[in-house]
Amino acid sequence: MTSKNWSAKSVPACATISLLAWSCAWLAAQSPATLPAPAASSARTPAVALIDSADAAQWQTWAQGVGWRVITPSGSAAAIDQRVQALAAAVQAAIQNGGVDPAHIYLAGRGEAAAAVFYTISRVPDLWAAAIALGGSPQPAIDSDRIFTANFSNVPVLWVSAGENDEALARKLKEAELNLEWRSASGMTNATIFEWLLKHRRDEFPAQIDCETNSPAFARCYWIQMTKFDVNERNDVLASTRLKAGSGAALDLGGFGWKADDAGPGLLVSFLPEKYSGPLKMGDRIVALDGKPILNARQYFETMSKIVEEKPVVAMVERGKDRFRVDTRIVLPRRDSAVTARIQAQYLPEDKEIQIISRTIKEMRVTIPPHWALDSRLSWNGLPLEKIESPGCLVLTVDNELLHAAKCP
Repeated sequence: MTSKNWSAKSVPACATISLLAWSCAWLAAQSPATLPAPAASSARTPAVALIDSADAAQWQTWAQGVGWRVITPSGSAAAIDQRVQALAAAVQAAIQNGGVDPAHIYLAGRGEAAAAVFYTISRVPDLWAAAIALGGSPQPAIDSDRIFTANFSNVPVLWVSAGENDEALARKLKEAELNLEWRSASGMTNATIFEWLLKHRRDEFPAQIDCETNSPAFARCYWIQMTKFDVNERNDVLASTRLKAGSGAALDLGGFGWKADDAGPGLLVSFLPEKYSGPLKMGDRIVALDGKPILNARQYFETMSKIVEEKPVVAMVERGKDRFRVDTRIVLPRRDSAVTARIQAQYLPEDKEIQIISRTIKEMRVTIPPHWALDSRLSWNGLPLEKIESPGCLVLTVDNELLHAAKCP
């Protein structure tokens, strides 16, 4: 099965991870009767949220067996950030209007959408109780250079896959403090998956939060909204949690797609964008670069991931019985600025104190729940706010090392 590039902005001409064949056959074979009954904390309904609307029909079948809802984004935006924002809006609408339980909303994706699960959590961390990624790989999300492990602190992810090196990659991500559990697809059932999801519950006001962002459009962190950024508000105590991306190097041949598990020989062209005008055709095989043979998709990926500069290359393409050369270039993706904002905050019930530490943040909105408000104190980067008088929303601003607080308008 062929997949398309899930984030054309982040990787101009990139490999895509194909939907593993086992995921459709294995999950479709499961009977809804084998699934556990929902254990919602209220009369509201648990829900599965999908970044890929095309997968909704299958998830509807599984979710209906246990009385769950399926939430998908509206519209058909191609850009991944727009799809993430659309899904967040759909989730919030379902909470307000559809009786969905905000404590039991689970992000899900399979195949190429598995990478988008990791990306979505990194962009919007505070809507999900947990997440499930079936097949695929987080690598395309990592290569976007926008995965911050801090944003997974309260969102565990279960990655179920069958790739040769998936367990090793999962181990590496866990060592980088990404909140991840990996399991082999062998013997896995969707009853096990639903049971795993239901073990996790979202807290609207977790006592500890930690978020990092490179974009004001994705600056919400549970009970804190980062509203103004200032690179001069440095804080070396808070290092960046950004996962190091691969080089993202790709052939400048118009964004063609290929299967990560293609055994070769060469690299099979499995997808071309609509209105493609480049030199390739579906079914072509790229068999060599600058005279060096391409054995298979894995070798191609490993070779490209080591390239760190743009340069001209000659690709040898096989089409049927014919071979021809294509003069092209290796290009690198445009990376985001290294400057990010990060916030850590915690509520200490024994001390009745809210402590906030931040980097690159000049203003924020803090929502104080009633059970934290009584005689509590708040400090921001060591600057004290003497007393919180009542629950609700406060606008905090720092200026010349002075902390200002006001009720939200």
